[in-house]
Amino acid sequence: MDGQVGNRDGGNMLALGMAVFFLVTVLLAWLAVFPAARDGVLAGVGRWRARMAAAAGRWQDGAGTRAGNSSRALRGGSARLGQLLHRRRWLLVATVAALALPPLLILQFGRQVLWDDFGGGAGFSADSHVVELLRGERLAPPPELPPAVFIAAEAAQMRGAAVVAPQEISSADRKWARIAPDFQQRVLAIYRVMREVHGYEMVLVEGYRSPERQASLAAKGGAVTRAGAGQSCHQYGLAVDSALYRDGRLQWDMEDPWTRRGYFLYGELAVEAGLEWGGNWRSIKDYVHLELKSDCRQARRAAGR
Repeated sequence: MDGQVGNRDGGNMLALGMAVFFLVTVLLAWLAVFPAARDGVLAGVGRWRARMAAAAGRWQDGAGTRAGNSSRALRGGSARLGQLLHRRRWLLVATVAALALPPLLILQFGRQVLWDDFGGGAGFSADSHVVELLRGERLAPPPELPPAVFIAAEAAQMRGAAVVAPQEISSADRKWARIAPDFQQRVLAIYRVMREVHGYEMVLVEGYRSPERQASLAAKGGAVTRAGAGQSCHQYGLAVDSALYRDGRLQWDMEDPWTRRGYFLYGELAVEAGLEWGGNWRSIKDYVHLELKSDCRQARRAAGR
């Protein structure tokens, strides 16, 4: 509840700030676009200063005379301003529309919020099941499956079918302790939502990957990976490959409706958790792959990659 109130207050402050910004920007744009308006404003400021300087001398004049003069000056200024706005009306409309459209779209369609207490400011969907888990208990990794499961899965990999199995999974590293803590919690939250909400069991197939193993996989060609040693997020504990698990077997076949639906749900939850899903890539569709792109980019820069 406190989080919801905080989000509403933050939204109100954002709307107020954007409204003030919009008004100031429109005023400055008006002055910049219309030289006559700018000159008129400057002239008006000059006249105001002159009137203020001479106010003491004119104070003896009747109050009625001063009011009449002010009224006539105001009417004259309003008339000139109205004529100017009328002549430049279409340019003014276009300027206002260009300035107003971006903030209006953000206020109308923006549903991303920032959780300052998790993930260093990564974006999450406000109604995400994953977010609720991340803001609550700290999730513990599940027990690792027997090696025989992965040996059998590697032996049964089909060639030429719509299968998403990674290469050489029997020797892959599946130690959760080698996965970055923040990223680890996001993946575990996705696993729990997959199981408790959608009825899919997920299994870690590979987490950390050594530079040597990465180089070996890269040598197999672009169909396996295009990242060389030090270029994959796996090397920094910021990527995982996961598989659906049913009836004692890892499920890879994307031609199976149940399997295909499961991997696409997995990808949707990944996006909610602020992660990048390999199924959204344009070149290689890596449906089992998740990574924390922003942290990985920083880690690669620090390593000179």
